[in-house]
Amino acid sequence: MPQPSNRRSNLTVAAVAGGLAAGALGLSYAAVPFYFAFCLATGFGGTTQVAQAETGLRGDRVIRVRFNANVAPGLDWTFAPETERADVRTGATTTVFFRFENKTDHDTIAHAVYNVTPEISGAWFNKISCFCFTDQRLGPHEIAEIPVVFFLDPRLEQSRDMDPVGEITLSYTLFAPPLSEKPLALAPPAQGSGPKL
Repeated sequence: MPQPSNRRSNLTVAAVAGGLAAGALGLSYAAVPFYFAFCLATGFGGTTQVAQAETGLRGDRVIRVRFNANVAPGLDWTFAPETERADVRTGATTTVFFRFENKTDHDTIAHAVYNVTPEISGAWFNKISCFCFTDQRLGPHEIAEIPVVFFLDPRLEQSRDMDPVGEITLSYTLFAPPLSEKPLALAPPAQGSGPKL
């Protein structure tokens, strides 16, 4: 029969091990939002910043921004920017429209993921408005043009890391949501939900 001191020691070890396991589980769930917040704050991995309004500052540098649009396999849409590139002065707000077309005979939802390259530029790329923040729903053969509104933070001119960067690529890929996320029935679109052609 175990001595009382041994039993207490075993219970302590079990409690510590259980606490560590629960802590590890909690950290694994917290890692995703913490990682996202870290990327958003630092531009890590080409994550752009989110701005509420344009900056009042104007810089001197002009950087070429290229726009890239892709559609993942399994989504029968076309997707393209209105222009392939724009020469952007730091601090100046720029608007570029992207054209979406649902090529199917039924309502479809798509979601865009994005990044910028070189990755270091993500910390200075500020989006005011972007379709990547919401799912896009188009009816059969429907076409939509949706803007991306952004500016390059003029403070990038003080960053030595940005000195050699003369071109930034903003790249999007459209995906269909996983089957588990598709709604059983799609609600009609809200009036004035976006400009349509």
